[in-house]
Amino acid sequence: MHAVILAGGKGVRLRPYTTALPKPLVPIGDSHAILEIVLRQLAGAGFRRCTVAIGHLGNIIRAYVGDGTQWGLDVDYVTEESPLGTMGPLLTMLGRLPEHFLVMNGDILTDLDFGAVLDGHVHSQAPMTIATYPRTVSIDFGVLTTEDGKVVAFAEKPSMDYRVSMGVYGLTRDTLAGYPAGLPLGFDEVVLDLLAAGRPPRAHEFEGYWLDIGRPDDYDRANAEFGDLRGLLLKGA
Repeated sequence: MHAVILAGGKGVRLRPYTTALPKPLVPIGDSHAILEIVLRQLAGAGFRRCTVAIGHLGNIIRAYVGDGTQWGLDVDYVTEESPLGTMGPLLTMLGRLPEHFLVMNGDILTDLDFGAVLDGHVHSQAPMTIATYPRTVSIDFGVLTTEDGKVVAFAEKPSMDYRVSMGVYGLTRDTLAGYPAGLPLGFDEVVLDLLAAGRPPRAHEFEGYWLDIGRPDDYDRANAEFGDLRGLLLKGA
């Protein structure tokens, strides 16, 4: 069981916390970095190999994580010399990845069972599996539907329900085989290509705890909640 952690971003939205630290290493609670929590969870879910894609301040991540033995993992690294998007870093390492593997962002807090995502992906034979989470978006305006210059429907401050990507994916190596290495490639591009080819990704629906630590408000929330969630996030890890 092999996981790839994407940890090469600059964390611009999380400044000033990321001025001196890469985003996956900002501390949560009293004694854990986000990336440490993720690595503990992966080890607890049965993963034994992990590749960390690093870029901005990557030397700090390498120094902190080392070879991963403290968590029972065999960790290696790939370095992005320039930003390659969500899927681009995978193209530089395809030759050393197994047929099926997990890909995830290195800055999320969740009690998602990563092993179940990869296991479900393998058994589904889908080209990609996307872990999804429910979100409700409230619109603070009256919404009009118009046709030919006339209002034909109206909703006062409606709420809309969506399922969003959690930043955790199951992937099959052949899904990326046709893309050139060294060029940027986004998650969105791969999904749209699969849909256009009639090969829809599989959805792994999740209803538990998930927080994408992308903004200062999210980071403050994570720290405020971690004391109550420590047992949930680190169970078995």
